[in-house]
Amino acid sequence: MDSAKIISEKAAAARRASRSLIAAGDEARTGALLAIADALVAQSERVLTANGIDIFRAKSSGMAESMQDRLLLTEKRIHEMADGLRQVAALPNPLGRTINQRTLPNGLELTQRSVPFGVVGMVYEARPNVTIDAAAILVKSGNAALLRGSSSAASSNEVLVEIMREVLATTTISQDAIQLIPSDDRSTVTALLHARGEVDLVIPRGSASLIRMVVDEATVPTIETGAGVCHVYVDEEADLSKALPIVMNSKTHRPSVCNAAETLLVHENVGEKFLPVVLKELVGAGVKLHVDSRVAEIAAKEGISFEHATPESWCTEYNALEMNVAVVSGVVSAADHIQKFGTNHTESIVTENEATADAFIALSDSAAIMVNASTRFTDGEQMGFGAEIGISNQKLHARGPMGLEQMTTTTWIVRGNGQIR
Repeated sequence: MDSAKIISEKAAAARRASRSLIAAGDEARTGALLAIADALVAQSERVLTANGIDIFRAKSSGMAESMQDRLLLTEKRIHEMADGLRQVAALPNPLGRTINQRTLPNGLELTQRSVPFGVVGMVYEARPNVTIDAAAILVKSGNAALLRGSSSAASSNEVLVEIMREVLATTTISQDAIQLIPSDDRSTVTALLHARGEVDLVIPRGSASLIRMVVDEATVPTIETGAGVCHVYVDEEADLSKALPIVMNSKTHRPSVCNAAETLLVHENVGEKFLPVVLKELVGAGVKLHVDSRVAEIAAKEGISFEHATPESWCTEYNALEMNVAVVSGVVSAADHIQKFGTNHTESIVTENEATADAFIALSDSAAIMVNASTRFTDGEQMGFGAEIGISNQKLHARGPMGLEQMTTTTWIVRGNGQIR
């Protein structure tokens, strides 16, 4: 397989298709997404059958249960994917927005306007819902999508893309606005990452190792989505009746995703009161605990099972029912721990003291900071963006959940009346 040729041909077709996206206009792009949502629900059995093949292969290969959960599609998840499409469709047109406008002393009129990137490549692992989320955001924002999922989700992704292309065939938008890149050979990833000049942007979404590989190898510009070593800090002035459900939701609601909490930090002044309660709840929910020496004393006294945390524990994204727990001396100590071991994704503080919350916000260098709320709210749909294309930890161009606006760039329009330099 000549991967470079495959990518070049697909990128050229995507470039042509991107023009059809712009020419169609927002109403047509919106209508296409709504039609895809309906088709997805109507053909759910077709999707579930394909996903069943992927799940069978995953189980046969011994894939970790947390990864199987990311791979699995159900009727409920298909309806959620369709709802995400409808939410994206309902959002305002992100193109043609005036970002900046002014008239220079020489009479030139400057307008900065939002425009699409053009051709965007996605490299992602396991989760077939990303196929739908990415396509929805890219189509709505006028970008053609080159989707390179993992081989573990090959059957699911193939059917999902087939359904979307079948819908586009009934519109004025070219089918090639959404294309699936073969996942049976890693060389297609390399070819995509090296297609500078043919592909405008590549976004990785998945494990830390995948993201690092993409960022290190790509000659195409990338937006770096990051691993989620997220923390919950329970302050000495926390309302513990709020703290317990926040911790439990942050860890156990869906532990396989990047906005699940991996570490609980508890102020030493409430440790004796709060830790016995929260540790029992966590263990009761099936969470394996990795704890520091001060937490270990309390856990041993309460007869709660645990393991001693290692230096590697604090920087591990478990994506499973495992959690680190440590005692800290205050908000500065908590922030220092987070700065040392975190990934600048999402941090949460539970406190009734606004000054302490403000200090935590100021000391945290993360894409999202929660005050008295679960880390699970760092999510495009939860934040009102509809679906998301990923969560960016970097500081250039986009940060946090990336929705429609983040999938646009800008152009400057200069109107004159014969001016020369």
